[in-house]
Amino acid sequence: MSLPPSEVPQGAIRFNTDSQRLEFYAQGEWWVMSTDTPNLGTSADSTPGARGLSGGGGTDRIDYINISSTGDAIDFGNLSTSIQIISSFGSSTRAFWAGGREGSTRTNRIQKVTFASTGDATDFGDLGTGKDYPMGASNSTRGLIAGGYPHPGSNSGTNSVEYVTMASTGAGKDFGYLTGARSGGGGTSNSTRSIFYGNSQSVTNIVDFFTITTLGDAQSFGELSFSSAGGGANTNSVRAVVIAGNDGANRNHIDYVTITSTGNGVDFGDLTLARRFVAAMGSPTRSVFAGGYTNPEGALNVNNIDYVEFATLADAIDFGDLTNTRGGTAGCSNAHGGL
Repeated sequence: MSLPPSEVPQGAIRFNTDSQRLEFYAQGEWWVMSTDTPNLGTSADSTPGARGLSGGGGTDRIDYINISSTGDAIDFGNLSTSIQIISSFGSSTRAFWAGGREGSTRTNRIQKVTFASTGDATDFGDLGTGKDYPMGASNSTRGLIAGGYPHPGSNSGTNSVEYVTMASTGAGKDFGYLTGARSGGGGTSNSTRSIFYGNSQSVTNIVDFFTITTLGDAQSFGELSFSSAGGGANTNSVRAVVIAGNDGANRNHIDYVTITSTGNGVDFGDLTLARRFVAAMGSPTRSVFAGGYTNPEGALNVNNIDYVEFATLADAIDFGDLTNTRGGTAGCSNAHGGL
């Protein structure tokens, strides 16, 4: 029996047996959830579908997976140099990596690849300043690069946010400011809203949001059930799944929020392994987390890939392995909830 509208929670998901479509509940009505994914599978894929890329993490290697299936990652190409503590975001056609640390240098480099092919990254443009520990998120047109430790060698994070127009090339432009200085958190977007959370300088449970289609400063979204540093996040069109990363020790906690509204995080389940600074890659139905650091940073990295289904609340399931172990990596997909 269906619940009356007044009792349906924001962000609820259902399968409409009349239309044969997934739907989500927001702002007093049910909306059709897009589940179309590009067919980028290879002949070896049993179920071709959305492609997720993970790059960097103390390496120049880029891997890819078919999010719709399971299995080990495949070599895609290379970044310009070995890099870690980097941000990533993507459109339906291009994947991007911005900022990060090259050796001991905080870089302002923005690199791109085309999802539909394999090959090495090429130059897109530059951020306004070099920074490591930035956070990335995007819709179909804009990529946001938020926070981070800026160059020269300050150990204080920044609250500044830059954006790029992903269909072109060029330098990052000023977008606005986070509610506070942040670095080493997580970010994700649906088509209209970006959220950023966590802080490696002083762990926090605060979540900020921006309206990505405009320019301006962040507003308060709510709080997670945990404090976080080194988290990662994915969203479909309505639900964002976020992982804790580290609050003094590595954690395996997963929360979710309803990105179309505001509010606090709710427990979703657990990763198969506690870790931080992972590559996050999503489709309309799945959230995937790959690689990461286990303690101490830089001394022990993993190649584990986990996934959860957005529509359920449950623990993560093993997906496969990256081509090598890596921490401080970053990922994106061509089918995330911002497209």
